[in-house]
Amino acid sequence: MSTNKTSEQPLIEVRNLKQYFNINAGFFKSIPLKAVDDISFTIREGETLGLVGESGCGKTTAGRTILHLYKPTAGEIIYRGKSIKTAKDIEEFRKKATMVFQDPYSSLDPRMTVADIIGEPLDVHHMYKSEQERRDKILELMEHVGLNSEHAARYAHEFSGGQRQRVGIARSLAVDPDFIVCDEPVSALDVSIQAQVINMFDELQSKMGLTYLFIAHDLLVVRHISDRIAVMYLGRMVELADAADIYERPLHPYSKALISAVPVPDPKVARANKRIALSGEIPSPLNAPSGCPFHTRCPYAQPRCAESMPEFKEVEKGRFVACHRTEEINS
Repeated sequence: MSTNKTSEQPLIEVRNLKQYFNINAGFFKSIPLKAVDDISFTIREGETLGLVGESGCGKTTAGRTILHLYKPTAGEIIYRGKSIKTAKDIEEFRKKATMVFQDPYSSLDPRMTVADIIGEPLDVHHMYKSEQERRDKILELMEHVGLNSEHAARYAHEFSGGQRQRVGIARSLAVDPDFIVCDEPVSALDVSIQAQVINMFDELQSKMGLTYLFIAHDLLVVRHISDRIAVMYLGRMVELADAADIYERPLHPYSKALISAVPVPDPKVARANKRIALSGEIPSPLNAPSGCPFHTRCPYAQPRCAESMPEFKEVEKGRFVACHRTEEINS
Protein backbone atom coordinates (compact mmCIF):
# COMPACT_ATOMS: atom_id res chain seq x y z
CA MET A 1 0.00 0.00 0.00
CA SER A 2 1.31 3.41 -0.86
CA THR A 3 2.69 5.31 2.09
CA ASN A 4 3.03 8.63 0.29
CA LYS A 5 0.24 11.14 0.60
CA THR A 6 -2.02 10.84 -2.41
CA SER A 7 -3.06 13.90 -4.35
CA GLU A 8 -6.73 14.88 -4.55
CA GLN A 9 -6.44 15.58 -8.27
CA PRO A 10 -7.23 12.34 -10.13
CA LEU A 11 -4.42 11.05 -12.31
CA ILE A 12 -6.83 8.76 -14.17
CA GLU A 13 -10.55 9.28 -14.54
CA VAL A 14 -12.78 6.65 -16.15
CA ARG A 15 -16.25 7.84 -17.16
CA ASN A 16 -19.06 5.52 -18.27
CA LEU A 17 -16.63 3.08 -19.88
CA LYS A 18 -18.13 0.34 -22.04
CA GLN A 19 -16.38 -2.45 -23.91
CA TYR A 20 -18.67 -4.66 -26.00
CA PHE A 21 -17.50 -7.44 -28.31
CA ASN A 22 -19.76 -8.55 -31.15
CA ILE A 23 -20.12 -12.34 -31.09
CA ASN A 24 -21.25 -14.19 -34.19
CA ALA A 25 -24.64 -15.81 -33.57
CA GLY A 26 -25.04 -17.33 -37.07
CA PHE A 27 -27.10 -16.27 -40.09
CA PHE A 28 -25.21 -12.95 -40.30
CA LYS A 29 -26.36 -12.01 -36.79
CA SER A 30 -24.18 -10.90 -33.93
CA ILE A 31 -24.95 -10.29 -30.28
CA PRO A 32 -22.95 -7.98 -27.99
CA LEU A 33 -20.90 -9.49 -25.19
CA LYS A 34 -20.88 -6.72 -22.58
CA ALA A 35 -17.46 -7.34 -21.03
CA VAL A 36 -17.38 -3.88 -19.39
CA ASP A 37 -20.73 -2.17 -19.01
CA ASP A 38 -20.78 1.48 -17.94
CA ILE A 39 -18.17 1.74 -15.17
CA SER A 40 -16.83 4.99 -13.68
CA PHE A 41 -14.07 5.65 -11.14
CA THR A 42 -11.00 7.80 -10.48
CA ILE A 43 -7.46 6.94 -9.40
CA ARG A 44 -5.52 9.61 -7.53
CA GLU A 45 -1.83 10.18 -8.11
CA GLY A 46 0.33 7.91 -5.94
CA GLU A 47 -2.61 5.63 -5.12
CA THR A 48 -3.21 1.92 -5.68
CA LEU A 49 -6.76 1.01 -6.68
CA GLY A 50 -7.47 -2.71 -6.38
CA LEU A 51 -9.97 -4.17 -8.87
CA VAL A 52 -11.46 -7.51 -7.78
CA GLY A 53 -14.12 -9.98 -8.85
CA GLU A 54 -14.59 -13.53 -10.09
CA SER A 55 -12.98 -14.74 -13.32
CA GLY A 56 -14.87 -13.42 -16.33
CA CYS A 57 -16.24 -10.31 -14.59
CA GLY A 58 -14.40 -7.94 -16.95
CA LYS A 59 -11.43 -6.84 -14.78
CA THR A 60 -8.72 -7.52 -17.35
CA THR A 61 -10.81 -6.09 -20.19
CA ALA A 62 -11.31 -2.91 -18.15
CA GLY A 63 -7.55 -2.55 -17.61
CA ARG A 64 -6.74 -3.12 -21.28
CA THR A 65 -9.46 -0.74 -22.45
CA ILE A 66 -8.17 2.02 -20.15
CA LEU A 67 -4.79 1.70 -21.90
CA HIS A 68 -6.53 1.65 -25.30
CA LEU A 69 -5.26 -1.85 -26.08
CA TYR A 70 -8.94 -2.28 -26.95
CA LYS A 71 -10.78 0.64 -28.48
CA PRO A 72 -13.55 1.62 -26.01
CA THR A 73 -17.11 1.02 -27.26
CA ALA A 74 -18.20 4.10 -25.31
CA GLY A 75 -17.06 6.32 -22.47
CA GLU A 76 -13.99 8.38 -21.71
CA ILE A 77 -10.55 7.84 -20.24
CA ILE A 78 -9.10 11.08 -18.87
CA TYR A 79 -5.40 11.43 -17.94
CA ARG A 80 -4.33 14.48 -15.93
CA GLY A 81 -7.53 16.27 -16.92
CA LYS A 82 -7.21 15.55 -20.65
CA SER A 83 -9.48 13.12 -22.51
CA ILE A 84 -7.58 10.45 -24.49
CA LYS A 85 -9.20 10.44 -27.94
CA THR A 86 -6.90 10.83 -30.93
CA ALA A 87 -4.08 8.56 -32.10
CA LYS A 88 -1.60 11.22 -30.93
CA ASP A 89 -3.26 11.32 -27.46
CA ILE A 90 -2.97 7.54 -27.22
CA GLU A 91 0.70 7.58 -28.27
CA GLU A 92 1.53 10.23 -25.64
CA PHE A 93 -0.53 8.40 -22.99
CA ARG A 94 1.35 5.14 -23.62
CA LYS A 95 4.59 6.88 -22.72
CA LYS A 96 3.15 7.45 -19.26
CA ALA A 97 0.89 4.40 -18.83
CA THR A 98 2.07 0.79 -19.13
CA MET A 99 0.98 -2.73 -18.20
CA VAL A 100 2.36 -5.73 -16.34
CA PHE A 101 0.72 -8.84 -17.78
CA GLN A 102 -0.58 -11.83 -15.87
CA ASP A 103 1.48 -14.64 -17.35
CA PRO A 104 5.26 -14.10 -17.40
CA TYR A 105 5.61 -17.24 -19.54
CA SER A 106 3.58 -15.98 -22.51
CA SER A 107 4.13 -12.20 -22.27
CA LEU A 108 7.89 -12.36 -22.95
CA ASP A 109 9.28 -13.12 -26.42
CA PRO A 110 11.35 -16.35 -26.16
CA ARG A 111 13.59 -15.24 -29.07
CA MET A 112 14.72 -12.04 -27.38
CA THR A 113 17.33 -11.58 -24.67
CA VAL A 114 16.30 -9.96 -21.40
CA ALA A 115 18.16 -6.78 -22.43
CA ASP A 116 16.18 -6.57 -25.67
CA ILE A 117 12.85 -7.30 -23.94
CA ILE A 118 13.42 -4.50 -21.42
CA GLY A 119 14.87 -2.20 -24.07
CA GLU A 120 12.02 -2.63 -26.56
CA PRO A 121 9.91 0.29 -25.17
CA LEU A 122 13.03 2.47 -25.32
CA ASP A 123 13.42 1.52 -28.99
CA VAL A 124 9.76 2.12 -29.83
CA HIS A 125 9.67 5.58 -28.22
CA HIS A 126 13.26 6.56 -29.24
CA MET A 127 14.26 7.24 -25.64
CA TYR A 128 18.07 7.16 -25.94
CA LYS A 129 20.78 8.94 -27.92
CA SER A 130 23.43 6.23 -27.98
CA GLU A 131 23.79 2.47 -27.52
CA GLN A 132 25.68 3.09 -24.29
CA GLU A 133 22.82 5.20 -22.91
CA ARG A 134 20.38 2.42 -23.86
CA ARG A 135 22.49 -0.23 -22.11
CA ASP A 136 22.94 1.91 -18.99
CA LYS A 137 19.17 2.46 -18.79
CA ILE A 138 18.47 -1.28 -19.17
CA LEU A 139 20.94 -2.19 -16.41
CA GLU A 140 19.44 0.48 -14.14
CA LEU A 141 15.96 -0.95 -14.71
CA MET A 142 17.21 -4.48 -13.98
CA GLU A 143 18.73 -3.24 -10.73
CA HIS A 144 15.39 -1.65 -9.76
CA VAL A 145 13.67 -5.05 -9.93
CA GLY A 146 16.44 -7.11 -8.33
CA LEU A 147 18.07 -8.63 -11.43
CA ASN A 148 21.84 -8.78 -11.98
CA SER A 149 23.66 -7.33 -14.98
CA GLU A 150 24.80 -10.83 -16.05
CA HIS A 151 21.12 -11.72 -16.61
CA ALA A 152 20.95 -9.24 -19.52
CA ALA A 153 22.26 -11.63 -22.17
CA ARG A 154 20.02 -14.54 -21.12
CA TYR A 155 16.67 -15.61 -22.56
CA ALA A 156 13.34 -15.70 -20.70
CA HIS A 157 13.15 -19.53 -20.59
CA GLU A 158 16.31 -19.60 -18.46
CA PHE A 159 14.52 -17.87 -15.58
CA SER A 160 12.05 -18.89 -12.88
CA GLY A 161 8.49 -17.53 -12.93
CA GLY A 162 9.29 -14.87 -10.33
CA GLN A 163 12.36 -13.70 -12.26
CA ARG A 164 10.37 -13.57 -15.52
CA GLN A 165 7.77 -11.39 -13.87
CA ARG A 166 10.57 -9.09 -12.69
CA VAL A 167 11.67 -8.81 -16.34
CA GLY A 168 8.08 -7.88 -17.27
CA ILE A 169 7.99 -5.26 -14.50
CA ALA A 170 11.34 -3.80 -15.64
CA ARG A 171 9.93 -3.55 -19.19
CA SER A 172 6.87 -1.69 -17.88
CA LEU A 173 9.15 0.80 -16.08
CA ALA A 174 11.29 1.51 -19.15
CA VAL A 175 9.32 4.57 -20.33
CA ASP A 176 9.38 6.10 -16.82
CA PRO A 177 5.58 5.81 -16.44
CA ASP A 178 3.24 7.49 -13.96
CA PHE A 179 0.58 4.78 -14.16
CA ILE A 180 0.80 0.99 -14.38
CA VAL A 181 -2.04 -1.48 -14.90
CA CYS A 182 -1.02 -4.65 -13.04
CA ASP A 183 -3.11 -7.49 -14.48
CA GLU A 184 -3.04 -10.30 -11.89
CA PRO A 185 0.76 -9.98 -11.81
CA VAL A 186 1.31 -12.61 -9.09
CA SER A 187 -1.45 -15.16 -9.79
CA ALA A 188 0.87 -17.40 -11.87
CA LEU A 189 3.59 -17.39 -9.17
CA ASP A 190 4.24 -19.59 -6.13
CA VAL A 191 2.90 -18.16 -2.87
CA SER A 192 6.43 -17.71 -1.49
CA ILE A 193 7.39 -15.63 -4.56
CA GLN A 194 4.13 -13.64 -4.53
CA ALA A 195 5.07 -11.81 -1.32
CA GLN A 196 8.47 -10.79 -2.76
CA VAL A 197 6.89 -9.38 -5.92
CA ILE A 198 4.14 -7.55 -4.00
CA ASN A 199 6.75 -5.98 -1.70
CA MET A 200 8.72 -4.92 -4.78
CA PHE A 201 5.62 -3.19 -6.20
CA ASP A 202 5.33 -1.31 -2.88
CA GLU A 203 8.99 -0.27 -2.92
CA LEU A 204 8.86 0.86 -6.56
CA GLN A 205 5.76 2.93 -5.79
CA SER A 206 7.49 4.69 -2.88
CA LYS A 207 10.71 5.24 -4.83
CA MET A 208 9.23 6.28 -8.20
CA GLY A 209 5.86 7.82 -7.24
CA LEU A 210 3.89 5.27 -9.26
CA THR A 211 0.11 4.93 -9.45
CA TYR A 212 -1.36 1.43 -9.87
CA LEU A 213 -4.57 -0.19 -11.02
CA PHE A 214 -4.02 -3.58 -9.42
CA ILE A 215 -6.28 -6.28 -10.89
CA ALA A 216 -6.59 -9.54 -8.92
CA HIS A 217 -9.00 -12.19 -7.72
CA ASP A 218 -6.98 -12.96 -4.57
CA LEU A 219 -8.44 -10.66 -1.94
CA LEU A 220 -5.55 -11.13 0.49
CA VAL A 221 -3.09 -9.81 -2.11
CA VAL A 222 -5.36 -6.87 -2.94
CA ARG A 223 -5.82 -5.99 0.70
CA HIS A 224 -2.07 -5.80 1.25
CA ILE A 225 -1.30 -3.44 -1.61
CA SER A 226 -4.46 -1.34 -2.20
CA ASP A 227 -5.54 2.03 -0.82
CA ARG A 228 -9.05 1.60 -2.22
CA ILE A 229 -10.84 -1.41 -3.71
CA ALA A 230 -13.41 -1.61 -6.51
CA VAL A 231 -15.54 -4.75 -6.80
CA MET A 232 -16.80 -5.85 -10.24
CA TYR A 233 -19.51 -8.33 -11.13
CA LEU A 234 -20.53 -9.29 -14.67
CA GLY A 235 -19.04 -6.19 -16.30
CA ARG A 236 -20.39 -3.69 -13.78
CA MET A 237 -18.99 -2.07 -10.68
CA VAL A 238 -20.96 -2.94 -7.53
CA GLU A 239 -18.88 -1.34 -4.74
CA LEU A 240 -15.97 1.08 -4.33
CA ALA A 241 -14.48 2.08 -0.98
CA ASP A 242 -11.31 2.32 1.10
CA ALA A 243 -9.63 -1.07 1.44
CA ALA A 244 -10.17 -1.23 5.21
CA ASP A 245 -13.87 -0.39 4.86
CA ILE A 246 -14.45 -3.11 2.25
CA TYR A 247 -12.83 -5.73 4.48
CA GLU A 248 -14.31 -4.66 7.78
CA ARG A 249 -17.81 -3.72 6.60
CA PRO A 250 -18.72 -4.69 3.04
CA LEU A 251 -22.09 -3.22 2.03
CA HIS A 252 -22.97 -4.93 -1.26
CA PRO A 253 -24.20 -8.55 -1.00
CA TYR A 254 -21.60 -9.69 -3.54
CA SER A 255 -18.78 -7.96 -1.61
CA LYS A 256 -20.03 -9.65 1.57
CA ALA A 257 -19.81 -13.06 -0.12
CA LEU A 258 -16.30 -12.40 -1.46
CA ILE A 259 -14.99 -11.21 1.91
CA SER A 260 -16.58 -14.15 3.75
CA ALA A 261 -14.54 -16.53 1.55
CA VAL A 262 -11.17 -14.96 2.47
CA PRO A 263 -9.20 -17.46 4.62
CA VAL A 264 -8.44 -16.29 8.17
CA PRO A 265 -5.26 -17.62 9.87
CA ASP A 266 -6.81 -17.64 13.38
CA PRO A 267 -8.91 -20.86 13.79
CA LYS A 268 -11.23 -19.30 16.42
CA VAL A 269 -12.00 -16.30 14.21
CA ALA A 270 -12.39 -18.58 11.19
CA ARG A 271 -14.96 -20.75 12.99
CA ALA A 272 -16.90 -17.68 14.12
CA ASN A 273 -17.04 -16.29 10.58
CA LYS A 274 -19.94 -17.50 8.51
CA ARG A 275 -19.12 -18.10 4.87
CA ILE A 276 -21.79 -16.82 2.49
CA ALA A 277 -22.23 -19.46 -0.20
CA LEU A 278 -23.61 -18.08 -3.44
CA SER A 279 -26.08 -20.29 -5.26
CA GLY A 280 -25.75 -21.01 -8.96
CA GLU A 281 -23.10 -20.15 -11.50
CA ILE A 282 -22.10 -16.67 -12.64
CA PRO A 283 -24.38 -15.88 -15.63
CA SER A 284 -22.96 -15.46 -19.11
CA PRO A 285 -22.31 -11.84 -20.13
CA LEU A 286 -23.91 -12.82 -23.47
CA ASN A 287 -27.19 -13.37 -21.66
CA ALA A 288 -26.97 -11.14 -18.60
CA PRO A 289 -29.95 -10.99 -16.24
CA SER A 290 -32.31 -8.02 -16.37
CA GLY A 291 -32.08 -5.36 -13.67
CA CYS A 292 -29.29 -5.90 -11.16
CA PRO A 293 -26.86 -8.43 -12.68
CA PHE A 294 -26.37 -10.07 -9.26
CA HIS A 295 -30.04 -10.70 -8.44
CA THR A 296 -30.02 -14.32 -9.68
CA ARG A 297 -27.50 -15.27 -6.95
CA CYS A 298 -28.31 -12.70 -4.27
CA PRO A 299 -29.77 -13.86 -0.93
CA TYR A 300 -31.46 -10.45 -0.50
CA ALA A 301 -33.05 -10.19 -3.97
CA GLN A 302 -36.61 -8.85 -4.35
CA PRO A 303 -38.79 -8.48 -7.50
CA ARG A 304 -37.61 -4.89 -8.07
CA CYS A 305 -34.00 -6.14 -8.30
CA ALA A 306 -34.92 -7.97 -11.52
CA GLU A 307 -36.84 -4.98 -12.88
CA SER A 308 -34.37 -2.11 -12.71
CA MET A 309 -30.62 -1.57 -12.58
CA PRO A 310 -29.54 -0.02 -9.26
CA GLU A 311 -27.65 3.26 -9.52
CA PHE A 312 -23.96 3.21 -8.58
CA LYS A 313 -24.15 5.98 -6.01
CA GLU A 314 -22.29 7.45 -3.07
CA VAL A 315 -23.86 6.12 0.14
CA GLU A 316 -21.16 7.44 2.49
CA LYS A 317 -18.28 9.85 1.89
CA GLY A 318 -16.02 8.22 -0.71
CA ARG A 319 -18.05 5.01 -0.72
CA PHE A 320 -20.13 3.91 -3.71
CA VAL A 321 -22.54 0.98 -3.93
CA ALA A 322 -24.93 -0.29 -6.62
CA CYS A 323 -27.75 -1.99 -4.68
CA HIS A 324 -31.46 -1.20 -4.21
CA ARG A 325 -31.39 -2.49 -0.62
CA THR A 326 -28.09 -1.13 0.76
CA GLU A 327 -29.68 0.63 3.75
CA GLU A 328 -32.08 -2.22 4.61
CA ILE A 329 -29.52 -5.02 4.63
CA ASN A 330 -26.84 -3.02 6.47
CA SER A 331 -28.93 -1.33 9.15
